[in-house]
Amino acid sequence: MDSWLLEPHQYELLADGAWITIQILVYAFLLGVLLSLVVGVARLSSRQWVRGAAFVYVEIARGISSIILLFIIAIAIPILFEVDQASLVLLGSIALGLNMGGYGAEIVRGSIQAIPRGQTEASIALNLSPTQRLRHVVLPQAMRIILPPMGNLTIEILKGTALVSLIGLTDIMAATRTIRNQRLVDATGADVTVVFVNALVIYFVLAQIINGLFRLAEWRLEKRYQGGDALVDAAPREPIPGLTK
Repeated sequence: MDSWLLEPHQYELLADGAWITIQILVYAFLLGVLLSLVVGVARLSSRQWVRGAAFVYVEIARGISSIILLFIIAIAIPILFEVDQASLVLLGSIALGLNMGGYGAEIVRGSIQAIPRGQTEASIALNLSPTQRLRHVVLPQAMRIILPPMGNLTIEILKGTALVSLIGLTDIMAATRTIRNQRLVDATGADVTVVFVNALVIYFVLAQIINGLFRLAEWRLEKRYQGGDALVDAAPREPIPGLTK
């Protein structure tokens, strides 16, 4: 079994690469979720120009390959506009976040449309503003539909972070190639395949962590809708004057 293990300093390289991957994933996720919500809601706007702009963004974000978008943002734009290149972690996160936002916007749009119209009509009857209807009635119910596909999309973005090694970031894949190219595994008698198996395990663990977090969010949301804490918190804690037993 020792042949399937790397040396401690090799795992340090992979750990450093994993930290870069996690940073990019977190930043890309935050940007992607924000864009998903904004653009997804904009796709259902009553204003035609808003719907049109959102549609154009979704088609461009989904139509352009992630690696092309990465090179445009990280390399082409700084050269074309003759500006200093910003942090590669930031640029890589923006590229992946834009890509995630395009797919996530369609998830949000479809989830909102799946909410029965009676819910919206009831909130209108209660004289809620469009923003209040969206925040307090539509989105809370849509989250039950949004979470599962959004979790899958997040895992896909995790896999997409492997592309950032092509613009010079030392992520998991870059660290893996460094170990392979420098033949660091020869001292343990392991072959190149073992290096990639270790990288695969890291990606798998990260994916399971993401999956677990989304499942926890789904469980808490289901618990709230089925009663539990939400109903307990909503129950009156003092007798209401005028009510008989």
